[in-house]
Amino acid sequence: MSFTGRCNDDPGATATADGTAISRRKCLGVAAASGVLSLTALPQAAFAGAQIEEPLIDSVRTALSSAIHNKAPPVPEFTTTEARLAYLRWLGEMSERLKKKIADWPSRKEFLQTAWYEAKRSGLDVSLVLGLVQVESNFRKFAVSSAGARGYMQVMPFWTRVIGDSDSAKLFHMQTNLRFGCVILRHYLDRENGDLYMTLGRYNGSRGKSPYPNAVFANQRLWAYDDKARERERDREREKDRSAA
Repeated sequence: MSFTGRCNDDPGATATADGTAISRRKCLGVAAASGVLSLTALPQAAFAGAQIEEPLIDSVRTALSSAIHNKAPPVPEFTTTEARLAYLRWLGEMSERLKKKIADWPSRKEFLQTAWYEAKRSGLDVSLVLGLVQVESNFRKFAVSSAGARGYMQVMPFWTRVIGDSDSAKLFHMQTNLRFGCVILRHYLDRENGDLYMTLGRYNGSRGKSPYPNAVFANQRLWAYDDKARERERDREREKDRSAA
């Protein structure tokens, strides 16, 4: 399932029929293949992040800087009870999957809430963002690549000079790192006209080469979530319980 809640710093959000709010920009992502995978089923070798510094025109630099500096807290807002319940079901399921990576529940909840918020804020599929985080840092907050990329989404320090305040130490702050990573990924996705394969290669500094995009797509499947399918499964279980009673 792909669901969204309102990112409360997005004035362009519009309500959908199910009461959920989405931004004007359509959330993009790759459809995850079905099947049961464990978090240890795929290779855990990290791909060192190494975005390449490129000249940015003033309008792009200004837009990226504005997106980075918006201070709204990552608190999802929902227009219906069902939309909120769908989010909470997603949060519960993702928390179970992430438990081996981030053992502490408050830290796990904060990370997932922030990743969800920043992904939706940038018009990205949250499963794609989580798959990228797993490939880039394996959910290590203080990961540093050989190229100097930092944090969960392995953001290169030059970005803090180009669109931030030049304080690269902030890239170890969870929300800052996830916001930079999502904004940069969205920027690359726009540059590549929606081509996720090329976008991911550009993010990793390996544009046009397959290992990195393929790794992210494979790990994205670990974080796919279909709320409607889970609800049908729950209905079947309840029906079995009633029949057995």
